Amino acid sequence: MEKITLTKPDDWHLHLRGGSAMKSVVGMSALQMGRGVIMPNLSPPIRNVSQAIAYRKEIMSALPIETAFNPLMVLYLTDSTTKKEIIEASKAQEIHAVKLYPAGATTNSESGVTNLSSTYPALEQMQKEGLPLLIHGEVTDNDIDIFDREKVFIDRTLTRLVKDFPGLKIVLEHITTKDAVDFVNECEINIAATITPHHLLANRNHMLVGGIKPHFYCLPVLKRRTPHQDSLVRAATSGSAKFFLGTDSAPHEKHQKESACGCAGVFSAHAAIELYAEAFERAGKIEMLEGFASFFGADFYGLPRNQEKITLEKAKWRVPDSYNFSGSHVTPFFSGEELSWSLLA
Repeated sequence: MEKITLTKPDDWHLHLRGGSAMKSVVGMSALQMGRGVIMPNLSPPIRNVSQAIAYRKEIMSALPIETAFNPLMVLYLTDSTTKKEIIEASKAQEIHAVKLYPAGATTNSESGVTNLSSTYPALEQMQKEGLPLLIHGEVTDNDIDIFDREKVFIDRTLTRLVKDFPGLKIVLEHITTKDAVDFVNECEINIAATITPHHLLANRNHMLVGGIKPHFYCLPVLKRRTPHQDSLVRAATSGSAKFFLGTDSAPHEKHQKESACGCAGVFSAHAAIELYAEAFERAGKIEMLEGFASFFGADFYGLPRNQEKITLEKAKWRVPDSYNFSGSHVTPFFSGEELSWSLLA
């Protein structure tokens, strides 16, 4: 039986929710990942150090016994985030980044940034402190087509931001377009990107052909196979340290997805590393998985690589139709389908 052994990976973009919902899913990430960068878009959002530390304690209390999973906390950037708050964040060992959500761009982003220039004092301090900025890179203008919002953000906002803050470490999160791949490749080493398993394995046909598939709906939305999905696969499997694993696993109750106005988010924590292995094998680049999953993110954040190992076995298994989720159910990515790789316990 074919097996591959990897340094234990990290998830550099993870949604855990809170309360009983968190308890339903956090163990799945802890089984596969050494660390997770925890997104702050709760309701209300995690805006300051004390809130982040309290949220981290909640996560730690929800983890299975004897797990070594380390939640890396993130603050939610607003128009009123101050230099003082950034200095406090940089001194807190629990805080590893600040997240920019354009207001209205995605789930619980209503308190996000409405005027980028208002954040410049905070960004200047982040550049000084070496604190990374994580970006949901989409515009929210009603007159901009949803499939073009990432490209327009890059052209209109990100290009200027990188020019104004040349030393700021930036991660363009969950990229979905060739435009984003090209931009990151053309920038200096302080600009990187995460790529999700669903954007590697699916495109907008999976979501729309033969009927609307709500469990493929996410933001940024799935794009065309050519040139966008193909570009993401090439980037992820290239061996470039600018691209690394970030699932953007975002669980919602089944009824919240299957509704007249379904929530955006794909749940992939149940089989994250197996899904990435599937994508890398399909590309004929399984040997490039360890760098993408286990090395490049840690290197970018200036953290040590994990010492623990995991082993994947070439053994087909069927993804369940659903998992229990806070007294309800969540439908996982690849539900009812076969995956070729299985994580050994």
